[in-house]
Amino acid sequence: MSAQAPTTFTPLLHTAALVLAALAPAGAALAQATPAAATGADSAWRRCTALPGDNQARLACFDQWAAEQAWNAPGASAADAAVPAPVDTTLPATRIIEVARTEGCRDPQYSDLSRFWELESGSDCGTFSFRGYRPITVSVVAGSNVNRQPTSDAAGHSATESTPYRRTENRIQLSVRTKLAQGLLTQGHPTLKDSVWFGYTQQSYWQLFTPEISRPFRATDHEPEVMYVYPTTAQLPLGWKWRYSGIGLVHQSNGQSNPLSRSWNRAYLMTGMELDNRFSVRARLWKRIPESAGSDDNPGISDYIGRGELAASWNIDKDNTLGATVRHSLARSDRGSVRLEWMQTLGSGLWGGKSNLRLHTALFSGYGDSMIDYNRKRTVFSVGLSLVDF
Repeated sequence: MSAQAPTTFTPLLHTAALVLAALAPAGAALAQATPAAATGADSAWRRCTALPGDNQARLACFDQWAAEQAWNAPGASAADAAVPAPVDTTLPATRIIEVARTEGCRDPQYSDLSRFWELESGSDCGTFSFRGYRPITVSVVAGSNVNRQPTSDAAGHSATESTPYRRTENRIQLSVRTKLAQGLLTQGHPTLKDSVWFGYTQQSYWQLFTPEISRPFRATDHEPEVMYVYPTTAQLPLGWKWRYSGIGLVHQSNGQSNPLSRSWNRAYLMTGMELDNRFSVRARLWKRIPESAGSDDNPGISDYIGRGELAASWNIDKDNTLGATVRHSLARSDRGSVRLEWMQTLGSGLWGGKSNLRLHTALFSGYGDSMIDYNRKRTVFSVGLSLVDF
């Protein structure tokens, strides 16, 4: 740190001097054995206190004085302590640079997974503060087809009329979360922290380019969930590290009435591992919570959207990340989906740090791009802007 220390350090320096003066009775016993050393030390710190004006030089003086207290070290001789070295007031106050970091979940010295789930004390941002979950995205999408007349195997859940939607539309995703509690099962651990989170994601497809039907929202999905995350540090083969495991409950629905109502509830297990903050792999397996036939809007949805997913990401460099997510039914139906993503950092953040804004390009193919499309396969290409990791 090259800037001069602020003037607010001056009261602290006087306080330090008073504390040192209060310790004088303890130092008096040592002074009986080595009077010359005590006299030299007392003179040195008083000289530091008396330095006028230049707070940086004063801090450097105290740093050097503290380092010269050879009489505190076992085995130091009286001759060593009796001749204190001269105080050089031109030295920079380098100790200010060593103040502990306070960025928490925004501290780049921790890995992406550690910061995302706040797995360690140093990557913790506390409870009840809002953070990003999935990317907050505004994009333009072009689909291979569009669902103009949604259908479902449930009675009374198929549209009776076709709506002239266009295949090109606008996609908006909002996604936030907050930590509800931490340290439930890791109390007493010096670094690791487990946590309980609540998240909410909303995704909408907006027919922005269809003025002839008043640009309606074709689909809006709501997805609240609660999850528990437990940190781990197990070493895996080839340098990989197992970073967390957890459980969760999630509800997803489109908030529509019949015949377009779609919804389901799931319980899931999840885990994640990483390699040198360059590669990460996350996995989820879920089980649908059964519903009665009369309340099931979308029978067989697990055979379309899937029963599990595997996601991998590669930080090519500090500005570019590639990702892939595969979902599979894990059944004879052999359905699911694949999503490929590329995110590129745009600009710089506050104080010259890394920006949270990304150019987001994605290609999706399969089932379940939205709840209304759970049983319809389509391919979608999207380009837009995303806000991540805030």
